[in-house]
Amino acid sequence: MASAQCAKGFEFVKSQEIAALGIEVAEYVHSQTGALHYHIASDNTENVFLVSFRTVPTDSTGVAHILEHSVLCGSEKYPVRDPFFMMTRRSLNTFMNAMTSSDWTAYPFASQNKKDFFNLMDVYLDATFFSRLDPLDFAQEGHRIEFEKEGDANSDLVYKGVVFNEMKGAMSSPISMLWQAFSSYLFPTSTYHYNSGGEPVNIPDLSYDELMAFYKKHYHPSNAVFMTFGDIPVEELQARMDTRALSRFEKAQEEVSVSDEKPLFAPLRVQESYPLEQDDLSEKTHHVMGWLLGHSTDLEASLEAELLEQVLFDNSGSPLRRALENTDLGTSVSPLCGLESSNRQMSFVCGIEGSEPERADAFEALVLSVLEEVAEKGVDKEALDAQLYQLELDQCELSAGHQPYGLSLLVGAMPTAIHRGDTLSAFDTDSALVRLREKCEQPDFIQNLVKRLLLENNHRVRLTMSPDSELNSRKDAFEKARLASIKAQMSDADKAAVLEKAEALAQRQAATDDPDILPKVTLADVPSDLPLKEYEVLGSKNKITFYPAGTNGLVYQSIWVQIPELEVEQLDILELYGFLLTELGFGELDYTQAQQRQAGIFGSFNAHHSVTATTGDIQTLDANFCVSSSALASKRQDALEHIYNTLNRIRFDEIDRIKEIVTQARTRSESNLTGSGHYYAMVAAVSKMSPMGAYSQRYLGLGKVALLRAMEEKLATEEGQAEVMERLAQLHSKIMASPRQHLVVAEAERKDECINALEALWQPAAQDSVVAFNLPSVREHVKQAWTTSTPVSYCAMAIETVCSDHEDNAALIVLGEFLQNGFLHRAVREQGGAYGAGAMQDSQNAAFRFYSYRDPRLEETLEDFKASITWLLEKDHDNQALEEAILSVVSSLDKPSVPHGEAIADFKQRLTGRDVARRQRHRQRILEVTIDDLKRVANTYLADKPVSVGVLTNDKLASALSSDYEVIKV
Repeated sequence: MASAQCAKGFEFVKSQEIAALGIEVAEYVHSQTGALHYHIASDNTENVFLVSFRTVPTDSTGVAHILEHSVLCGSEKYPVRDPFFMMTRRSLNTFMNAMTSSDWTAYPFASQNKKDFFNLMDVYLDATFFSRLDPLDFAQEGHRIEFEKEGDANSDLVYKGVVFNEMKGAMSSPISMLWQAFSSYLFPTSTYHYNSGGEPVNIPDLSYDELMAFYKKHYHPSNAVFMTFGDIPVEELQARMDTRALSRFEKAQEEVSVSDEKPLFAPLRVQESYPLEQDDLSEKTHHVMGWLLGHSTDLEASLEAELLEQVLFDNSGSPLRRALENTDLGTSVSPLCGLESSNRQMSFVCGIEGSEPERADAFEALVLSVLEEVAEKGVDKEALDAQLYQLELDQCELSAGHQPYGLSLLVGAMPTAIHRGDTLSAFDTDSALVRLREKCEQPDFIQNLVKRLLLENNHRVRLTMSPDSELNSRKDAFEKARLASIKAQMSDADKAAVLEKAEALAQRQAATDDPDILPKVTLADVPSDLPLKEYEVLGSKNKITFYPAGTNGLVYQSIWVQIPELEVEQLDILELYGFLLTELGFGELDYTQAQQRQAGIFGSFNAHHSVTATTGDIQTLDANFCVSSSALASKRQDALEHIYNTLNRIRFDEIDRIKEIVTQARTRSESNLTGSGHYYAMVAAVSKMSPMGAYSQRYLGLGKVALLRAMEEKLATEEGQAEVMERLAQLHSKIMASPRQHLVVAEAERKDECINALEALWQPAAQDSVVAFNLPSVREHVKQAWTTSTPVSYCAMAIETVCSDHEDNAALIVLGEFLQNGFLHRAVREQGGAYGAGAMQDSQNAAFRFYSYRDPRLEETLEDFKASITWLLEKDHDNQALEEAILSVVSSLDKPSVPHGEAIADFKQRLTGRDVARRQRHRQRILEVTIDDLKRVANTYLADKPVSVGVLTNDKLASALSSDYEVIKV
């Protein structure tokens, strides 16, 4: 790799090879503007690009967030109204998005197709550096006032805007409010004091002129950081960046940066409230306490802080987590616990939820007493070594989650790059870890670390946030009074201007742009076949599937068990059982000892189950239980033995731990409602359309909260505890007696050692067939409105269709993209103001589902869902729109993952009957869909057919629904 090679106009600064990751990272600077470019050279064909800007708000109007939305609404070279969403369907992108953080805004994309990659780069460069920023786009994406009744100046005023509604939904989450309030006190003077996404009460204060001023200051190459990853030569990338954008700029005179926070010289203790519309507000208070630490750009300081987080919080044997999990002061540990290292200065936070306001002092005393004990006695050497091992694993494990692997690397280094630190060091922690290990050899290192970072650090904030059942009402009243005051001061000319603006925006939203202004790929650019994964089925005693893959020295081992027929009581605890397997002790070890041992072995260790409909019949289900792990090859045998002991010697007698896990699961489910509201609405809509739908609603959807609450009540009595322990034991016996197979993913040269070790330990699995897992058949419709504390709605509608093997399934999948691209995006998002909307074929439930996300409307959106079908059937449509829909589907099918992830995904597909031949046939059907097919399946399955509806909303909006809705309080 010749990193010193660069395009004209760029200067090479330095490079570093990261052998552990198989990459080389290089830093460059653009001579004319000072723009920074970091490139990761890799043989990975999924190339990634992002351009980011330091964005430093000085208020909570959401200017950076609204700008992120608005710059993607048309640019100099691409003067169409919506180039971003148009390109999502004119490309083979594997990732395409934009995101606003607390101090930066980034525009990333990824593609495996070189032509597509450069198409997207052209659009992104023009959008960010030469955005049109039309005032009407600001009104659509940010905020505006309109009359509640269209065209009626005598009706009340209302606020509208995509970001306005998005943040109403985002800031209805208690955890989001808790974090924002805590940050405002921990950072009293810097940009982190403010909500970069925007507070709904402040968003209407932002003017268009202020938006433009922010854009001109912040979206300049001198304030930009470019990052790229993949196998495209860096010279090609830089030449494109220079000719398409950078060559037109000179270096800016003003430098944008985040200043250090002014120190607090004494701990601060504050109390705030959050809205919760419930009668019983007991044990709903949150307590958090946190400290401001050093700079995130200091690698050694970051690793020390990360080690301290691991030592105190990594698992239930860690001292601070153990104390907070076992205290009677709250019901569970706060999700905010841990290290926040993305800001210029790091912060360390701990907390509990399910408490009362008057317990704040006791909570603080508990935390300080634990820290003082650690500062005096230190921690066990074995536990410390385990946490150093975890830091080593972080460097080795190729993990990207839902992002492309290359993007995960880039985003991980973003804070260092944004704050002008040594970015290359952020990719390679090996030498810093060696120094950290040397420090840990000092007998009092951890003790001194606790003292220096926490106990002797006066920049500390304790926040208590308690529920208030009237807070939302007061907020609504303020907003109405504010709008009424605005209207009272409006002249006839002002009212006419509001009407004219609304009409102008409606016309702009209804206008049809010429799509050929934008670059595109075509179906001719789509690979014809799926790539095949190499694997072998081995083992003389056990069925073992081995996938050779580049795992960077790790071994991924998992056990897959066919779930047999279960009684309802056993099915009700199946998910809990999965949680508990890796959280309880086994044999002579209690759960804290087991957790500490796990920390020294595994990168990941978890258990879960999956239920899917069979490919040919939605009334028949496949169900499997999986215990999976990852560990360095040097720990492979330890990992294998730990899994064996967990499954064969598990303890279900740790009842206090079981109660704790149930409470944690219940609180997480309650707090996640609005963050995934569209998912819960869709699950509710199909809750009686199939066995899978009924299962999902009870165990994964809105019914899960009630199930966990009932479990908590049962565990409150000795009789109930004994019953739960017995049920867990019976379920475990059934799982262990069922047919089993093993999966191993590792580097090819480790095959024999992995297979031999597994064969030596495990006896043959049960060979007798079991009665297959199943649920009662069902095919009915519902109309359900679930209510909670949310100012916006989440809507879903479902209509009966076909299963995955049906020949019409492919056309229905393409139809979902077609309706979203051609109708729903405009009607529900742009015109209706929802943050998102879409449609999809749900083959698991043989249903076609519509949804909206953070939606200010309810019944109007449901009507738009139906109107999209009419639009499809009554209009003529061109093949370009069809091709765009097919491209969207194919790009999602072909999305790559890290090597071990692709192997595991291939195994799971085969396990559930979706072999390569079936997947290839499905892919070919997608590519062959026609406009006539779309109209035929819409007419056959959707037009004028009975619908099921599920919505998650608030009491007020639910009360306006028709009487045939079942209204249920979450």
